[in-house]
Amino acid sequence: MNNKKARVIAFYLPQFYPIPENDKWWGKGFTEWTNVGKAKPLFKGHYQPKVPSDLGYYDLRVPEVREQQAQMAKDAGIEGFCYWHYWFGNGKRLLDRPFNEVLASGKPDFPFCLGWANHSWANKTWNSDNQYLKSKLLIEQQYIGEDDYCNHFMYALTAFKDNRYIRIDGNPVFYIYDPLNFKDVKLFISLWQQKAKDNGLNGIFFIGQAFLNNDCKRILDLGFNGVARVGIYDAVEKINGKAIDIIKRKFKKYFRFLMLQKYDYADIVDNLINPNLDKLEMIYPIIVPNFDHSPRSGKSGLIYQNSTPELFKKLLERTLHAIETKKDDHKIIFLRSWNEWGEGNYVEPDLKYGHGYLNAIKEVICQ
Repeated sequence: MNNKKARVIAFYLPQFYPIPENDKWWGKGFTEWTNVGKAKPLFKGHYQPKVPSDLGYYDLRVPEVREQQAQMAKDAGIEGFCYWHYWFGNGKRLLDRPFNEVLASGKPDFPFCLGWANHSWANKTWNSDNQYLKSKLLIEQQYIGEDDYCNHFMYALTAFKDNRYIRIDGNPVFYIYDPLNFKDVKLFISLWQQKAKDNGLNGIFFIGQAFLNNDCKRILDLGFNGVARVGIYDAVEKINGKAIDIIKRKFKKYFRFLMLQKYDYADIVDNLINPNLDKLEMIYPIIVPNFDHSPRSGKSGLIYQNSTPELFKKLLERTLHAIETKKDDHKIIFLRSWNEWGEGNYVEPDLKYGHGYLNAIKEVICQ
């Protein structure tokens, strides 16, 4: 771990350049910056819009941007990026240009792995203007059988064999965003493990994302090697109390624009880490520097208030304490995220805090 106290892997969103599909669905030139730039405060003291500083409103087609991101991440003690990867079935991919160029060029020389964002896109997925409209499917996540799973593997194989690829226990990591809604997942894992051996690898280290604590065991039972624990929904339930949380969720379902989901980040920090789970060798906590989904979801978004680098540093310290007895290879923390600006969970420099969140990581992980 090069004297680092943990392996911090940051999720990386590629939605910062135009693609034909987004042009068609949301207008010419649409990217994540479209939502970020037009965001407005919804209450007094609400920090919106969030404005990038060092890199500006960048375009991920520009190699120099990707080099600068990697250098900032490396300087902060982040081990690598988990690039969100979109494979919708039958070979259909979106937003894959940045990663393909990183892979083909060998630059930046910075570790990476793939995270399969295996979910459908609707007209409400990316654009706050559509939150009042009836939900309309734009592209469906499909699981269409062994031939497609094999083609998917062969696409990923070049990445797996790259010397930059992040490994756990010697095997390349493949992260699946929504394992429990993938009915074929056991077959998928079994097939990929065999394909890995057939192609000179020992195997794949599969990590499934658990949205709730109770999902962790179910995911491991499906054949996953590890589980990344989201924690934010269980934290919210702890803050509300179980009964109130159920009432709030039901109210929100029918009156979603009448009640902001708003929580103080200090309360989230106090409830995000679960020491009993996060100390387990194959459970990996996911930490958030902030969360504010309102640029994408308007008044139906989830918002954390009053996040600061100091509070984030406190969260990092608690997380380190929870994982300190693990083997070095498993002292993994997933950071949500490097650059998810439309959800407010990013550590890239902005006009308000500059390098504050990056410095917090460096101070805790590297010193």
